[in-house]
Amino acid sequence: MAEGLLRQLAGDRFDVFSAGIEAGSLRPEAVAAMKEIGVDISMQRSKSVDEYTGQPFDVVVMTCDEAKEACPLFPGAQRMLHWSVPDPASVDGEPGRRAVAFRAARDMLRQKIQEVLSTG
Repeated sequence: MAEGLLRQLAGDRFDVFSAGIEAGSLRPEAVAAMKEIGVDISMQRSKSVDEYTGQPFDVVVMTCDEAKEACPLFPGAQRMLHWSVPDPASVDGEPGRRAVAFRAARDMLRQKIQEVLSTG
């Protein structure tokens, strides 16, 4: 979701990559939550952070506490940010409850990205 949001909010100002600790599947709840705000992430794919180990990045953003502990170091990164965003995929229960969790994560990510973009 963060990848799609940054692409929407920043346009082509950045090369944007995203990955998780482990590759999984693109969650339909994430696709639906993003579609609600006009962002199509349906063509994105889940990737492991291992795909990017050793690549130089200006900014690396970790979006959960688990990632902060398990994420490999990116020594060339000029800036490392940690945003403690609850993982909506970990929410159990009926679809409506999960949808709420994905919307909350989306909105938190959007706010954080807007803050970073406005401060440079």
